[in-house]
Amino acid sequence: MEKFKILVVDDESRMRKIVKDFLTKRDYEVLEAADGEQALDIFYEEKNIALIILDVMMPKMDGWQVCREIRKESKVPIIMLTAKAEEQDELLGFELGVDEYISKPFSLKILVARVEAILRRTNQLDRKEILSAGGIVIDKAAHQVTLDGKQVELSYKEFELLSYFLENQGIALSREKILNNVWNYDYFGDARTIDTHVKKLRSKMGDKGEMIKTIWGMGYKFEVGE
Repeated sequence: MEKFKILVVDDESRMRKIVKDFLTKRDYEVLEAADGEQALDIFYEEKNIALIILDVMMPKMDGWQVCREIRKESKVPIIMLTAKAEEQDELLGFELGVDEYISKPFSLKILVARVEAILRRTNQLDRKEILSAGGIVIDKAAHQVTLDGKQVELSYKEFELLSYFLENQGIALSREKILNNVWNYDYFGDARTIDTHVKKLRSKMGDKGEMIKTIWGMGYKFEVGE
């Protein structure tokens, strides 16, 4: 099977090496660019780049400019890396069509989890039909959930919500992100519907409901204890 190509663009060679080594160990093919101009050269030369990890602050051409140029040609997924965690920058990134926005310093495990979540969302990675974590097993084809081998009845949205949590294990998910991905982008209801569904889901999961952690003021994170 052909490896997915990921283009890592950062003017810090140490950062590129760390990210490249981590992704390579997970069987991705990694291309590197040290500035925006080089990134565009590689983007136009190479075929089938699956995803771009793009730093904002770079010489010659910054990440915003690179993103604008790429979006003229392609909808390839882009994760922006930045040292500045300012709302204005984040909004600009999403206006330009950025898929994810990660502030430095960041966890490499979280970066890879987000890469895989985006590739699944864009249907580049085959969606796993069986998801499992902490004694929870989800059979997506059969639409069944078992907890330590015992089947549990979930509503359609509870099933979708639990599947989304397992697919994004360890990642902090805002209510808006959950709405966009589980209720779809055309949903304009109250985000509190998520809290209601999570409450019902936790009650059906018993002790395993504690794996769905509340992040106050933001949303939720699914995490299996050590």
